[in-house]
Amino acid sequence: MSHVFHRHLRLQYPVAVAGDGPYLIDSEGKRYLDGSGGAAVSCLGHGHPAVVAAVIEQVKKLEFAHTSFFTSEPAEALAADLVAHAPAGLSQVYFVSGGSEGVEAALKMAVQYFAETGRPQKNRIVARWQSYHGNTLGALSAGGNRWRRAQFPSLLLDQIEHIGECYEYRGRREGETSEQYGRRMADELEATIQRLGPENVAAFIAEPVVGATLGAVPAAPGYWPRIREICDRHGVLLILDEVMCGMGRTGTLHACEQDGVRPDIEVIAKGLGAGYQPIGAVLVNGRVVEAMRAGSGFFQHGHTYLGHPVACAAALAVQGEIRQLLPQVRACGAHLVAALRDQLGAHPRVGDIRGRGLFLGIEFVAERSSRTPLPAADRTHARIKAAALERGLLCYPMGGTVDGSQGDHVLLAPPFTCTMAHLDELTDKLVAAIEAVLPR
Repeated sequence: MSHVFHRHLRLQYPVAVAGDGPYLIDSEGKRYLDGSGGAAVSCLGHGHPAVVAAVIEQVKKLEFAHTSFFTSEPAEALAADLVAHAPAGLSQVYFVSGGSEGVEAALKMAVQYFAETGRPQKNRIVARWQSYHGNTLGALSAGGNRWRRAQFPSLLLDQIEHIGECYEYRGRREGETSEQYGRRMADELEATIQRLGPENVAAFIAEPVVGATLGAVPAAPGYWPRIREICDRHGVLLILDEVMCGMGRTGTLHACEQDGVRPDIEVIAKGLGAGYQPIGAVLVNGRVVEAMRAGSGFFQHGHTYLGHPVACAAALAVQGEIRQLLPQVRACGAHLVAALRDQLGAHPRVGDIRGRGLFLGIEFVAERSSRTPLPAADRTHARIKAAALERGLLCYPMGGTVDGSQGDHVLLAPPFTCTMAHLDELTDKLVAAIEAVLPR
């Protein structure tokens, strides 16, 4: 009997014992192609020699130094590297141990910034439904994943308002252009800020490409420039959550580059360390940092392992590799989406194949023309995951795609180091799993 408190208490998990490039290997010797990078984490696959060497070398020199006493060479080097390749204006880096911690820190930064500049009443946050920002209470409060929120309503923050998600596949009206739809959804932020009072709103937080909850959904054209204009006009900070979609996953280092928008605060994590160490970071506009420096001189936040030297050394090595792979991400993404559309584009239960780079989602429906979701009780996403696992493929499933209870999709986020042959293997195994669960 296992003494590990597993996520699902009625499942028997295979034991992962080794990794080999894009594959994981269990204790029985079975190999699994990691088609989702875990949860879009393992962007360099497993056993990358440059990253392994960086971890070993740093452990030999210094494994830990608490940041209330010291900075470290890896933290300073990684921060300088991230800023050198960050969107304009982001000049400082606050390290954390993962995405949820990063979102918590970003929300606090926004609120403290306005307190430091004499506007303590400017403390409301606006977020979007059908988003995911993490599982700590602040991040869960900002997130719009209704299924994850349902167990804990008494613990969620009431300072956070939600607007509609920008989900063109289901939200665009008949006769409405993509640009008109994007403008309409962005204008929900304008209306919400006006209702709450611009003097009370600190920040708007959203994912440039929505990951786990919607399945790789980019915003409609024109959405993000309009959001930026609204935030600027009302003095609201724009926080972009690139925990899942950032660090090369969509084909550019930062997903927001493709939308022509710059954040005031950006949260990164998964692809930052590629799973070799737990690490996340918050990239912050210089004016936010300078306001704190000129005010209290202290950010009222912190965790024991932030700026961990080994994690920073690993992430620095990862970033050096990722930037060289961006053209490959774009080429492999185009190959994978073409293969999926070729084999699944006419499947009567496949409603949409979408995404950017190596960040793709497949949404399933009961009927294509009406886009009617499959019965939630069928748990189609979980059954496809199990069928894929049986065939030696890992994919990231989710239910509640449409409204938090109805809808099914799977998310794909394979390593950037995959070959075209790996992607063909991924496609063949996934199609076989889908056909087993949803036969034509």
